[in-house]
Amino acid sequence: MPLPERLLISKIARAAGLASERSRKQKLSRKFNARPITGIGDDCAVLRATAETNLLVTTDFSLEGTHFRREWHPPESVGHRCLARGLSDIGAMGGEPLTAFLSLALPPKIPQQWVDRFFRGLLKLAREFGVSLAGGDTAQSESGVLADIIVIGAVPKGRAVLRSGAKPGDRIYVTGALGGSAATLNLLFSKRKKLDPKTFPRHFFPMPRIRVGTVLRKNKIPSAMIDISDGLSTDLSHICEMSGVGAEIWPQAIPLAKIGKPAAPVELKFALHGGDDYELLFTAPRNTRVPREINGVTLTCIGEIVHGGRMLLVDESGSRAILKPQGWEHFR
Repeated sequence: MPLPERLLISKIARAAGLASERSRKQKLSRKFNARPITGIGDDCAVLRATAETNLLVTTDFSLEGTHFRREWHPPESVGHRCLARGLSDIGAMGGEPLTAFLSLALPPKIPQQWVDRFFRGLLKLAREFGVSLAGGDTAQSESGVLADIIVIGAVPKGRAVLRSGAKPGDRIYVTGALGGSAATLNLLFSKRKKLDPKTFPRHFFPMPRIRVGTVLRKNKIPSAMIDISDGLSTDLSHICEMSGVGAEIWPQAIPLAKIGKPAAPVELKFALHGGDDYELLFTAPRNTRVPREINGVTLTCIGEIVHGGRMLLVDESGSRAILKPQGWEHFR
């Protein structure tokens, strides 16, 4: 079995750093200026493009049996979620998406109708954000559906919001409400049957916060930002690690998603550790004016950045408990 995901990424990043250093010394690379400004360690790689603009590039897998199951997820949901993963990364950097590339491997016996509906879901979301599907690849798979999406976006030069800018004293914010996708997935596993996607849209059709991220960046609000794809506890730990800080989270302040019919709040554990919310988690200096709402999406202060490397849960009584990253991690 490979190393746990975070250790594996760190190992690859170290190796990639050596390769990048060698490439800088090659004459050919000096003639072409689209070299990485930032690489492994953020939601997107940032590339030089023009004197005014940087490119953002991200890639994400959607694997049958890991990210979805055909018996539970309609094809439109699979296509939507596939693109939403990449769009969310662009939003987390404060960028605007431009185009996407899809590599799709399919089992030989999958019905064409399933493929058509997959693209219907993907392209509907693409149209909503003005994203073109510019190419990719197709292949036969012997182990289920495998989709790899690459999304390219743009951001003004030097304005990409990284994970590494949080400082002690900054407040911690989230968009929307958390835990709805993970709580829905828990229901799917417990009931072992389909759920109505219209009743559980937070899981089946999550909406990437592109427009919110753009407004935050334009108003120079975030000091650091990430999307919540692996769970609040895990994604917050990425900001803390990259920024060299710790965090205190106020559990009573976390906005809990409501799911089902009648809609009911999810348990706190799903909001803390559940993934696939695709909300934004960001920090902002204490004196920064952060609006309560952007484009109809609420923004909630849930904690504070502190010195040290520990993450803590601090309740209303002042009781403190260590918050460990317990969200999703491949190979763990």
